[in-house]
Amino acid sequence: MRRFESVLLPLLFLPALAAAQQGGSHQDSKCMPGMPMPGCPDPSGPQVGGQPSGHRQSAQQRGHEEGLGMPMGKTGLMGMQGIQPETFLQAIAHHATSGTTSQPTSMSTPMLMVQKGSWMLMFHANVFVVDQQQSSPRGRDKSFSTNWLMPMAQRELGDGILTVRTMLSLEPATITDRRYPLLFQQGETAFGVPIADGQHPHNFFMELAALYDFKLGEKSLMSFYFAPVGDPAIGPTAYPHRASAFEDPVGTLGHHQEDSTHIADDVVTVGLTYGIVRIEGSGFHGREPDENRWTIHQGSIDSWSTRLTVQPGKNWSGQYSYTRIKSPEALFPTEDQARMTASIMYNRALRNGDSASTLLWGRTRSLQDNSIFNSYLLESTLRFHTRNYAWTRIENAERSNELIVGENPLPSGITEKPIGRVQAYTFGYDHDFDLIPHVASAIGAQFTTYGVADALKPIYGSHPVGVAIFVRLSPVSGRER
Repeated sequence: MRRFESVLLPLLFLPALAAAQQGGSHQDSKCMPGMPMPGCPDPSGPQVGGQPSGHRQSAQQRGHEEGLGMPMGKTGLMGMQGIQPETFLQAIAHHATSGTTSQPTSMSTPMLMVQKGSWMLMFHANVFVVDQQQSSPRGRDKSFSTNWLMPMAQRELGDGILTVRTMLSLEPATITDRRYPLLFQQGETAFGVPIADGQHPHNFFMELAALYDFKLGEKSLMSFYFAPVGDPAIGPTAYPHRASAFEDPVGTLGHHQEDSTHIADDVVTVGLTYGIVRIEGSGFHGREPDENRWTIHQGSIDSWSTRLTVQPGKNWSGQYSYTRIKSPEALFPTEDQARMTASIMYNRALRNGDSASTLLWGRTRSLQDNSIFNSYLLESTLRFHTRNYAWTRIENAERSNELIVGENPLPSGITEKPIGRVQAYTFGYDHDFDLIPHVASAIGAQFTTYGVADALKPIYGSHPVGVAIFVRLSPVSGRER
């Protein structure tokens, strides 16, 4: 418990410290006191790099009403400097999501921003302190924290935009015993045996990356991504960063069919965008992170992926990806995997709020024995009356015979096979309070009930449930209220 508290206290105050540092930061010479200019700190407080649509006035609306237009810069891509991106190309260069993924252009992320010379510095984070209670003979109760922190810096360089970004998580310390309870979840190991009914923590280094984007023409963009630890071109935005899942403190049951590669080693990605269409290809090391969550692991580039993204309008985004992964699981080192994902995201601005939704399919196939696992997800978050959030997550995920074994050594010669589908129905609500300056502090709860496959009912019971009560902290600007 002392260890948990020693890590939790810095987590609670990191966003506040970041906001305080911005208050006395040096402004670029083009900034004039009291005048809201593009790329300059907001006179009323730290800026937000894209507020959720409907938070009073959007930064984009303020810019047009004040006659400022878009701060294009010489590259035409600098829409991220305190202004909501208007085009798909500007949204890509914004890089406010995981890896090189895209969400709808109108879907924006609150973050603190400050100009330091030619650099735009940003800070984005999400911290949950959770108490989880579960029924079922396999259910467990636990207090823990899920969290991530993302400092980022951008500047114009040559004919393009350079972005350097890191993403950190203290979950190796705030989640004890190498997992937190999550009924029917599978994936990775703890203490040398498979994790069952639990979600592993994220690595301390979730991402260390450099990105460079430059325009080839008025409607075309070339992008490069280099990351010792990062997110290759697979699937949609990973669940911790999706706007439709931002208020949910725990992982998805389909994580290892949908977006588990969002932490991979030695990632290189090249992307080409034209108009509303983007094609990407990645090479990376395929092995999943091991149980040592504090270090950076290296490996040869032995896996590849490709992704097609289409943004037909500001409120829509769709993607399809295919990948070949070399030896992803430590317990099955000779088994390679093919993965396909497809998703659609939709965002809509509302009066004093917004609605964000994701429909997602993930499929893995063993290249050794052709075992296939599918997962399906529909999730949506509604923000209303500015400070209120309600969300749902509905899942249907195929589970394997490893789940019957539980957290025990696997029998010799076992082959992983589908054993049935599990459904999870989650409903949650939280409300923001202004307790710490520039930090949205929410108190909330969510309830999950499950549909159990017949083969698993003798182990789990017919109607297990889970309840989570939590506090959520994330940085916001002074103008978001």
